[in-house]
Amino acid sequence: MELRQLEYFAAIAAEGSFTAAAARVHTTQPNISAQIRTLERELGSALFDRSARTVRLTDAGRAALPAARRALAAADDVARTVSEVAGLVRGSLAVGMVEGCTIAPLFAALGTFRTTHPQIELSLRESPSTELIASIEDGRLDVALAGYGGELPPGVASMTIIAERVVAVMPADGRLPGRTIDLAALRDRSLICLPSGAGIRSVFDAAAATAGGPIRPAIEASSPEAIIELVCSGMGVGILSESIVADDERVAGVPIRDVDGTAHLGLLWGSKPSAAAARFVEVATDVFGGAE
Repeated sequence: MELRQLEYFAAIAAEGSFTAAAARVHTTQPNISAQIRTLERELGSALFDRSARTVRLTDAGRAALPAARRALAAADDVARTVSEVAGLVRGSLAVGMVEGCTIAPLFAALGTFRTTHPQIELSLRESPSTELIASIEDGRLDVALAGYGGELPPGVASMTIIAERVVAVMPADGRLPGRTIDLAALRDRSLICLPSGAGIRSVFDAAAATAGGPIRPAIEASSPEAIIELVCSGMGVGILSESIVADDERVAGVPIRDVDGTAHLGLLWGSKPSAAAARFVEVATDVFGGAE
């Protein structure tokens, strides 16, 4: 008895025709017929009733079909397991991260993965979050650390690392504690924002569009650090998330009353990750969980 014969048997049962089954498994009708006759001789019983126009299972065929399907599924499991092992021996991992990334646990996860899987070819790329998400969608990247504001595209899985509100960034002084500001007031200020498509920017733009229309920033800066420096230089009001602002005592984050959305920073990967990608997600989950 061969797995190929069981595959042909299951295909005929599903299609109700030797000809249709042959097309399904990419062989010829004479070959599939010969293989089934060989299988029936070995089993000592007919599996199909061929007397009618449509091929039907015999009692023996109906009894054998579930076991045949289990055998085929078990063979697929073996092949998948071997493939996963091979993927962790000869595979590659393409990792993306937001520009100017300073998230220490990501680098710790990369270090752990490199130590435990030195045979995996590892590549890193810095890009804006919108490009990272698109690269996860089309398979150019296996995993990415990216920011996002709304729903992620179908087929992109995620592990949220940070989820927090967006604030206006101003120089720290004694007047700021307890203060809030609304979008209407920000329309009259020179705003300094991340590029369009960044998670923080997406949340802010969505809120502005709802509350009176888009707000065009005076300056777009590629990194949060640059925004803070520009704010400290008196160039305008920055738009960032709470935790970024909290790391620099020169500035303070002022809550924006009309912005209810949450900016996310997360680890992203495709819905069908490679063995290397799946393993890295496991490592990163442990590292980021331990860092909380």
